[in-house]
Amino acid sequence: MKKALSVLAIAATVSSHSVSAQESLFIDPLDGFFDASTFLAENAYGFLPVPVIITDPAVDGGLGMMGLFFHEDEEEKEARLKAMQSMEENAGMHLLPPSVSIVGGAYTGNNSYFTGAGHLGFFKQGSIRYFGFAGYGDINIDFFGFGDVELPKPIEINTTAGALWQNVKFQIAGSRFYAGVVQRFISAEISPANISDLTGGILPPEFEDELTRLLTISTKTSGVGITAEYDTRDNFFSPSAGIRYQFNHLWYDDTFGSDIEYQLTELSGLHYLPITEKWRSGFRVEVNYANADQFLPTYATPAIKLRGIPAQRYQGNAVVNTELEIVYKINNRFDVNVFGGVGYAANEWGELSDAKSRVAKGAGFRYLIARRYGFKMGVDVAKGPEESVFYIQAGSAW
Repeated sequence: MKKALSVLAIAATVSSHSVSAQESLFIDPLDGFFDASTFLAENAYGFLPVPVIITDPAVDGGLGMMGLFFHEDEEEKEARLKAMQSMEENAGMHLLPPSVSIVGGAYTGNNSYFTGAGHLGFFKQGSIRYFGFAGYGDINIDFFGFGDVELPKPIEINTTAGALWQNVKFQIAGSRFYAGVVQRFISAEISPANISDLTGGILPPEFEDELTRLLTISTKTSGVGITAEYDTRDNFFSPSAGIRYQFNHLWYDDTFGSDIEYQLTELSGLHYLPITEKWRSGFRVEVNYANADQFLPTYATPAIKLRGIPAQRYQGNAVVNTELEIVYKINNRFDVNVFGGVGYAANEWGELSDAKSRVAKGAGFRYLIARRYGFKMGVDVAKGPEESVFYIQAGSAW
């Protein structure tokens, strides 16, 4: 959802309002800078079309369109309007974030497409947090290998799938701790996207069609589990201080309709640490482990997730990601940042110490586009082991 927010500026430029109306909607009267806060607030219950730019080389980039619905009650609106009277950099950043619903779809450069709808909800003053997503996609993505076993040439895999993911968390005794349940379901058909990559193009077309049919599998992965979270971040979208730790453990079992039985454990930690008034740092660590006795589908296998590394490029049952970021505040609107990270992927947990390190690094900037919400957007350029990638970022990259 944060990615969809990243192009609000583009949506603003195609608004049908008059020039004077645009100035009142998109110029912050307190500092004279472009700001989308009023526009977002006045469209809190309306349909806002937002173009989306996909930059991940795993799918050769792409374009899409999404519609956003920001849900705020009158009390929340008044609190944000009051906060906007302050000249502080992020006047509304400590307020409860608005609930957001989203619908949309996209098409990419390698003929993949996907569509879906989701909702991120905060209820009872944030004591209940809900996230749900349902979607359908036809995705082509290269499979390079598993753990430290790399194929001499990647195989393009086509995955046609429907998915339903959701979780609900409840605040514990007014603290920063949350606990709840998580559910994930994917029904997929997986096949080689171009069988000639395997055969070298020496087989007649009808033979290739039959081989594709034989190598096509249909599978369901369905899991239910527990989730726990500790969150002290000062803002949901673009935090500058605080920590967030999250733990998920899911059981995939035929009891829940899964064709493959395994357990998935996920642990992530985010640290946002102010250093001085101008400098701050961020640190991320993420550990994923799939305890499986059989080979998992590519979409279900953990993968290294770092800026500069395409999605699903390095996969394994055991994956560790670490990343450090340093941010310099130029003024109340602009930040610049540098970052670097290391990821490891192995076949099993005990093999992580011998896994090859995958290093990525880069730099970027952020602009405070919605002061009322403490929301920033910008661009990161990152270099991984094979190539350089740029990302349009909405809020924190994490």
